[in-house]
Amino acid sequence: MTRVGRRFSELDGQVCEHTMGCSAMFAHDIYPQHKDPLDHPDYFHVHNLFTVKDLFDARVHYGHKEGSLNEHMKPYLYGSRLGHLIFDLDITAEHLRKALNFAAHIAYRGGVIIFFNRNAQNAHLVEKTALECGEYAHTRFWQGGIFTNSTRQFGAVTRLPDLCIFLNTQNNILNQHTAVRDSAKMLIPTIGIVDTNCSPNIITYPVPGNDDTPVAIELYCKLFKAAILRGKEERKKFLQETE
Repeated sequence: MTRVGRRFSELDGQVCEHTMGCSAMFAHDIYPQHKDPLDHPDYFHVHNLFTVKDLFDARVHYGHKEGSLNEHMKPYLYGSRLGHLIFDLDITAEHLRKALNFAAHIAYRGGVIIFFNRNAQNAHLVEKTALECGEYAHTRFWQGGIFTNSTRQFGAVTRLPDLCIFLNTQNNILNQHTAVRDSAKMLIPTIGIVDTNCSPNIITYPVPGNDDTPVAIELYCKLFKAAILRGKEERKKFLQETE
């Protein structure tokens, strides 16, 4: 864990050298607020929502046992310890920041966001998070075809969500969450926490990390709620200025 340990002392919100060319300045110090948020690399300042140490403390680096590894998750691994796979938190942090930024942009544009979770232990937390940021959650069995056959299911033209956030992407140990496939068929963007036994292939923004431990799920919920609320706050300011 030496590599992970070296990152613990980084400044909160520090901009990576290879992307910004400067390691000691915040994004909003380098780039002024643009009229179009898409022109800004970090308009909502999600980079400073967490540090690598926060991920480590929340046990995000813990994966499953070596025997359950999905081969597509190998690029995201740091190694293994006592038979358990360990995520590279530098890579996880990079993917998580991209996902948070995308979620904030969807909220800024007034998009509909739905949280998914199939772990009963974390169901209440996920539903509470969605409620607090004014969005939706589904934490029970997902009937296939709700997205792909929505007109027949609901008897009318239905607005589908603009973003699906999966706090875990599996229905069980062997099977992927049905809504992941349905979202891909309908070209709905997805963010998914993918553990070592999961496939990241059809998820728009895969975030490699622990999808079982409650403290890790709590951190994900906290971060996505903060990003969504930042997007909505900026939208509110924009609408007030244009009235």
